[in-house]
Amino acid sequence: MNINKGTGFIAPALFSVALTANTGNTSMMPEGKSDRPNIIFILTDDQRWDALGYAGNEIIHTPEMDKLAREGTNFRHAIISSPICSASRASIFTGLYERTHKYTFQTADILSEYMVTSYPRLLHEAGYYTGFIGKFGVNYQDRESLFDVIESFDRNNRYHDYRGYFYKTLDNDTVHLTRYTGQKALDFIDAAPAGRPFCLSLSFSAPHAHDPAPLQWFWTPESDHLYRDMEMPAPLISDDKYFDELPLAVREGFNRLRWGWRFDTPEKYQHSMKGYYRMIHDIDLEIAKIRNKLKETGMHENTVIILMGDNGFFLGERQLAGKWLMHDMSIRVPLIIHDPRAGKAADTEEMALNIDIPATILDLAGVDIPREYHGISLMPLVNRSGSLRRDTVLIEHLWEFEHIPPSEGVRTNEWKYFRYVNDQSLEELYYLPDDPLEINNLAQNPGHREVLLAMRNQLESMIDRYADPYSGTPHGLMVEYIGEPADVKITSAKPGYSWIVPGEAEYQNAYQILVASSRENIDLNIADVWNSGKVREGRSSSVEHGGPALQPETTYYWKVRIWDSQNRLSEYSEPQKFRTDDFIRDVSRW
Repeated sequence: MNINKGTGFIAPALFSVALTANTGNTSMMPEGKSDRPNIIFILTDDQRWDALGYAGNEIIHTPEMDKLAREGTNFRHAIISSPICSASRASIFTGLYERTHKYTFQTADILSEYMVTSYPRLLHEAGYYTGFIGKFGVNYQDRESLFDVIESFDRNNRYHDYRGYFYKTLDNDTVHLTRYTGQKALDFIDAAPAGRPFCLSLSFSAPHAHDPAPLQWFWTPESDHLYRDMEMPAPLISDDKYFDELPLAVREGFNRLRWGWRFDTPEKYQHSMKGYYRMIHDIDLEIAKIRNKLKETGMHENTVIILMGDNGFFLGERQLAGKWLMHDMSIRVPLIIHDPRAGKAADTEEMALNIDIPATILDLAGVDIPREYHGISLMPLVNRSGSLRRDTVLIEHLWEFEHIPPSEGVRTNEWKYFRYVNDQSLEELYYLPDDPLEINNLAQNPGHREVLLAMRNQLESMIDRYADPYSGTPHGLMVEYIGEPADVKITSAKPGYSWIVPGEAEYQNAYQILVASSRENIDLNIADVWNSGKVREGRSSSVEHGGPALQPETTYYWKVRIWDSQNRLSEYSEPQKFRTDDFIRDVSRW
């Protein structure tokens, strides 16, 4: 990114982004290695970027992951575009930003229009033997059609203790879910038909905490000896001031609640950190078994292993737990591509995304990459044949849930900008080379005003570019059935609001109305007059104003958004301006 930090100068080509995907052909493969490789894609749950020995963590024990990194391509700046498991996994299947697929918790199934170009379907159609084992994480009724072999399972939330991770059996013995997942991978490799390449998607539930349980983390006996006689160091930036600087919605939300579950006493912190690291070591043990199996069967020279985390994780920093926010601890993950055919190993500083995984897998398999994908193949970096030419990425967490404030932003190699969706005046701007922990917010710094505006504009541009084509926006707004209320004064202190539900929605499942006292506030989603909140109702005509009575001779602005038939959230409508008449002088009667 061409920004002079001292002057704030932004070059004209500041935000050029090359998003043209490779066309999926074997020309990207090393000479003489044109056979289609086997592919094993390993996804861990809540493993953040530095929970890896190779990343410089001197405490954690991950010898097999470290070996993969040393022998392959390690992406030092791998980023999850949406730091929550459901949206992230939907992006991994489809190659799309959350802004487009709009899948997250509480929506209906992910749209089939997006899954028809998912990487497992295209690989299956191209002749690959496809398998999925573990946490699928996305509701899709037709998922069995994507794979030759599929076994979908996750932690068992019916159990509020260790049994959430210990409920599967092998040879009549109850084993940890990580051990079960690893064994199923070995069985898949043994059963793979000769002469046909395979792609196994292996999705571990670990090291995700078992939320219903008081102790949260559970590991195998094989890892119990680790860290037993040591004290884990305290988290960085955990002083009160870092917590106090957070927006109120974060301080009162799930990030803080779950910190109380896991980290708010020294005893909890020690147990949780050791458990988190031990569960990652459990995965490491299974990866070692998988690699040994590949060597035993002679497949190791033609099997590509991709290892990635589904999102980052706060481990007590800022007195928070969980993910969901736009800080690097929440969005950065490990990503390693080990291609035994690629030659010399190397690290790369280029930003790679979860949405790049399907394009990369298809490129490895020699399958054309759909033009609809937002992600691009990472193979030019693996094969040292080119650069991604990527300058800016979109980061967002759009799930409208009262305990987690949604946020959205953009990140470059140097700069990070984000804001909170429901109060866009809450902006944060960081210069990452000097401030990797993101503690010096430059958003209000006059010397960086130009950078702030440029990145805000880039965010707006990417929001428009990646809007969901299957989701419309409410339009045809009216106040008291007046379509142009700016020219007619409203005589009611409790007017009725109306709008047209877009045809793409099929029907309206719920709505939210914002009313503000100024254009600036309505543009920032600040409803200083009335915020209806989410109202589960299909009515879109003459919805009565529910806030304090409107004042006479006063100008107001309002807008609306809806949840559609699939419970997917639309963007807000364009705001509408109206003014009240002096007829409503005595507002007390309302």
